[in-house]
Amino acid sequence: MNDKSQPNDNGLFGMLNRLKKVFLDQPLKRSELKNLLLNSNGAIDPDEEKMLAGVLDVAETQVREVMVPRSQMVVIDNEDSLEDILRIIVTSGHSRFPVMSKDRESCIGVLLAKDLLRFFKEVTGDPIEIKRYLRPLSVIPESKRLNTLLKEFRDSHNHMAVVVDEYGGISGLLTIEDVLEEIVGEIDDEHDINNLEYIEKNHDKDGVEKYLVRALTKVEDFNKFFNCELEHSSYDTIGGLVVHEFGRLPRSGEKLIFSGFKFKVIRTHRRRIEVLEVKKSMTKE
Repeated sequence: MNDKSQPNDNGLFGMLNRLKKVFLDQPLKRSELKNLLLNSNGAIDPDEEKMLAGVLDVAETQVREVMVPRSQMVVIDNEDSLEDILRIIVTSGHSRFPVMSKDRESCIGVLLAKDLLRFFKEVTGDPIEIKRYLRPLSVIPESKRLNTLLKEFRDSHNHMAVVVDEYGGISGLLTIEDVLEEIVGEIDDEHDINNLEYIEKNHDKDGVEKYLVRALTKVEDFNKFFNCELEHSSYDTIGGLVVHEFGRLPRSGEKLIFSGFKFKVIRTHRRRIEVLEVKKSMTKE
């Protein structure tokens, strides 16, 4: 006597049956396949669902949507001294750096922090010749799809690319880690940037007004909101302006006072600031 129960239509067998029916009837659209994965009724672990959906998303996502904007790039000048280069490496915590020409209008290569170890082994007392340690640079358009870029990263073993706009000007950069995070997702903290308006008013425990501000907020919009006149001819975003005032990429929790505001870095991600806390200050610098 066969008393085996029928497979549950809401489990893995049910999902496989639905996939089989769909594929036999007609080709499945990407959006339909993603919807099916995200509604597996427990047949797939939720984290796995998100990763599979991320794999589908990278084929439709362009570089411009996830790149680090130029205003927040941490770079090395090809005429920087060894002391300056080491300071940038230590304070930023990154391992790869675009090296810019003197006019800051073009990149001439990529410097890996570990390659500087060769300099210390070979040191002769002469000034560092940065060009000896540069690696080839990948240059990509803003419109490139992430799945294509990921394949190029794998094939070339070059894990950083500088992004250029339609006129050939530098607009940002992207690393293989940035692309992979579009698949596996980021570790969220209490400040969910996806639900954050560009400027949100709040209060601290003492009742003092404070604001959460997206780093990508245009300086012009910041000025309009706060009725102020921060200089914005050189920097498009408030994050870019704050990085400039620090002189480096700050870490989460670091604070700065200038132009009548107290800025606190609330959230950073890899090579950029994402969220700032802003309070009005009586001290101007």
